[in-house]
Amino acid sequence: MSNITQSNKLMGQYIPVGSELKPAELRAWRAFLDAQATLLRRLEAELVAGEGMTLAEFDVLAQLGRAEDGRLRMSDLSERVRLSPSGITRLVDRLVRAGLVKRGNCATDRRGTWAILTTEGTARLRRARPLHLRGVRQHFARRLSPAQLDELADALEPLTGDRVSSK
Repeated sequence: MSNITQSNKLMGQYIPVGSELKPAELRAWRAFLDAQATLLRRLEAELVAGEGMTLAEFDVLAQLGRAEDGRLRMSDLSERVRLSPSGITRLVDRLVRAGLVKRGNCATDRRGTWAILTTEGTARLRRARPLHLRGVRQHFARRLSPAQLDELADALEPLTGDRVSSK
């Protein structure tokens, strides 16, 4: 069987391998990629210029700030910020050197390690958060109507698989 006639089972549908995307599929895919790249570049540039912090660093601090007791297991943090285990280790190492995060041993699992937000990390997050939220509103939320925001969330939430809708 050739690649063109082979199929993959994806979410209950058979998708021919090697088939071209339909114009609507390609338009939506490109728009999604372009919008994501543009928004992330703008948000990153503003954080670096305003706070000397990358978007990934902000994301780690924000995830820890939302977590109970300001701490998460490294494996959970890795999933939340969408980085590989080695990528999150390097990022947390930088934040530890900057005094924004510290590590702690997990009492219930000797193999587990906590990433813990420090007082300085909390203060830094508090300073950076308004800048980031202003950027999200300016470059994203204000460019779409409330109905478009709902439609976009409804369209994208099923793609994440493990995330639950807020509705």
